[in-house]
Amino acid sequence: MINARQYQTTWKRSVFETVLFWFLGSFGAFGQSPYTLTPTLEAAYQEAFKMRLGVSKKYLTAEKNRANAFVIYVENYVDMVSLLVSDDKAKFEQLAKNQDIRLGLLEKLPQDSPYARFLQAEVRLQWAFVKLKFGKEASACWDIIKAYRLLDENAQKFPDFLPTYKSLGLLHVLIGATPENYRWVPKLLGMKGNIQQGLREMRLVCQKEGLWNVETKLVELLLYAYVLKYTEKQNQDLLALVKSQPDNLLVHFFGTTISMKDGRGEQALQILQQRPADSSYLPFPFLSFLKAEILLQKGDYEASRGQVKAFLGQYRGRNFLKDAQLKLFLSHWLAHEDAAAKPYLTALLTTGSTYVESDKAAQKFAENFQKGLINDQQKVLMKARLAFDGGYLQEAANTLRPFAENTFTVPRDRAEYQYRWGRILQRQNQPDAALVHYERAWTLSQPQGWYFGATSALQLGYIFQAKGQKQKAVGYFKRALEYPKHEYKNSIDNKARAALTEMGVE
Repeated sequence: MINARQYQTTWKRSVFETVLFWFLGSFGAFGQSPYTLTPTLEAAYQEAFKMRLGVSKKYLTAEKNRANAFVIYVENYVDMVSLLVSDDKAKFEQLAKNQDIRLGLLEKLPQDSPYARFLQAEVRLQWAFVKLKFGKEASACWDIIKAYRLLDENAQKFPDFLPTYKSLGLLHVLIGATPENYRWVPKLLGMKGNIQQGLREMRLVCQKEGLWNVETKLVELLLYAYVLKYTEKQNQDLLALVKSQPDNLLVHFFGTTISMKDGRGEQALQILQQRPADSSYLPFPFLSFLKAEILLQKGDYEASRGQVKAFLGQYRGRNFLKDAQLKLFLSHWLAHEDAAAKPYLTALLTTGSTYVESDKAAQKFAENFQKGLINDQQKVLMKARLAFDGGYLQEAANTLRPFAENTFTVPRDRAEYQYRWGRILQRQNQPDAALVHYERAWTLSQPQGWYFGATSALQLGYIFQAKGQKQKAVGYFKRALEYPKHEYKNSIDNKARAALTEMGVE
């Protein structure tokens, strides 16, 4: 039963929305559709996508038809970018009310246009991304479900309306990549799709849809980097996209993160250095954090520390603080400056949160270090790991070369040693030499369930797939899927399942 205060709040909000919509509509261009994408609004979207939010807002202010659906869409886009970059929880709580207000306005517009459901779905997806950032998973999932239903209905009513497939294609890929033990969830919710279907839909948008083709291409590349298999073809596509968007900070940011994900540190540094950086762009301290990570991988410890401190001096968010302290620790510890390193480990344990994966890993490292589970031999493996992650393969190999498996006294370190050699040799185009190390890493890891075993199985699958030995490849991909719970199970399972799908194996 609604009490008096709740009724009053609901009534006020309803009146506010009705009056606001009438007020905005009174300024609209007479006879103009509320779904008219004017040059001013197209420019507003493009500037928001480039992270020039102030410029975007000026275009929005100049738009005369305030009841235009694209005004609502771009204003929401600005909020999304601002919140994702700032990581400001107070700002999130302040702006979160805009979702329902904007959806209410969009729902009051005529629903006979293909843009009606599409823009409502876009607003929901944008807020889903923001909510995931701020730990509101349940609400974010509900927005994704509703967005899927809106887009699916739009595809049925207007099958030739290409913008629908920008986001529907993304959802189809993610549904298709759902781990097997969770596949019942989208089925129960009536959500269908597969990886190949989603990629076809997104490519169609890239080829034929003008306004959203750059955004769609970027999302496609992100899917290859984080969900599917990123190859040299995708990397060439990424470099071409970055080159074609010299004034787009968002493209340069994701170009950097994708390059780092694929172990291309020098490429990532070059993209960072080429990024647009004048005052019209939204301040983005996280870029200093990324540069710090690349420099740490490269072994330039002093420069890495400078970038971490620049990040901490500007950043006001709640995430990546533990990871930042770990980077400061490693920059001294790996240089054998243990006394200077330890205060950062103490700070790590008392600062920040453990919401994002990198902060969880930093917390676990600090706890294990305090328990005496990490010894000086781990410095060798950590140096090799960081160098490999940055694509500095010769440096990684030189770090490991003086050692052998029996050098390491801890069984887990022995498994990691073999795994690191496998990764280095595979990336150096020596797959046959890598096989021996991966198989040994699998043998050493399996009894304890260390993730080196699952990842080794995945890489063995890729090697035999490239050799055309389908039966062996399938066997190793299935080994990866069957491997018990470990730190990277969802990611490895997604990649193994995508490879099996590509080979026509269910």
